[in-house]
Amino acid sequence: MSGRAAPLRAGAARWRRSSRTTAARACRPSLVAAAWTVWGRLRTLRRPEIGPHEFLMTPHALDWSPQVYARIGGLLYLVIIAFGFFAEGYVNSQLIVAGDPAATANNIAAAPLLWRISLAGNLLVPVLAVGLLVVEYVLLKPVSRPLVLLAVFFNLVSLAVEAVSKINLLEMHALLSDPVYAQAFAAPQLQALARFALESHDIAWNIALLFFGFTCLVNGYLIFKSGYLPKAVGLLLQAAGLSYLVACTTALLLPALANALLPGILLPVLVGEASFCLWLLIKGVDVVQWKARAGQ
Repeated sequence: MSGRAAPLRAGAARWRRSSRTTAARACRPSLVAAAWTVWGRLRTLRRPEIGPHEFLMTPHALDWSPQVYARIGGLLYLVIIAFGFFAEGYVNSQLIVAGDPAATANNIAAAPLLWRISLAGNLLVPVLAVGLLVVEYVLLKPVSRPLVLLAVFFNLVSLAVEAVSKINLLEMHALLSDPVYAQAFAAPQLQALARFALESHDIAWNIALLFFGFTCLVNGYLIFKSGYLPKAVGLLLQAAGLSYLVACTTALLLPALANALLPGILLPVLVGEASFCLWLLIKGVDVVQWKARAGQ
């Protein structure tokens, strides 16, 4: 949902840190309740008069408490942050040498397993972010359905571009690991092609984060107006959105300025996204206020 590119590639993900174990313990009861609810619903499929279609069309088939959605969302956010930090922050900082494709290729060849694990993390992040997107829609819909749909569409575009950007990383991996390419191209050519694939990934990644920046702005406004989530969290998330917009725009159009702004420009990203993640995990939402806004 989850930032991220060169020059942002290692930047934003480096700032996104994992939560504390107390937060994980706080979310366990709600997660167990959610799993138990799903199991109870699935058991109804054993009744011959209730088929899968009737189950899915049953009102409130997955009508969990907003607190359960909040815990699930916080956990998903935490996993996304952890994967993003590992793949974009740690691994890339260890293996990718800016402006030196030969050194980058040698580093990846020397640590193929680490690079593959990083690829897996990069591929899982947009998948998990789809689940987080659903949670955010459910939690923020009572404030304004049109605005939350706007945030959903911004986020969907962001995730689609992000997912496509991973093709470049897979192409880079193939260029550096497949012996067919080693036979067809000289080493400097392979390294230049791999660098081109990496830079293409970075460009697409920044475009994805531009849309995610708008997502943060809209979601931050909805949180601020909700009454069941802290106004401060909404303001911090909006600050994160503005940081994404500035960092990504400069990375695409004014890279020298982007380098001068990093890593400070990404500090609001750390604070804004971490505050939202931790609040969902530890506190959740004010259920009474949420139900009042939802008309329940």
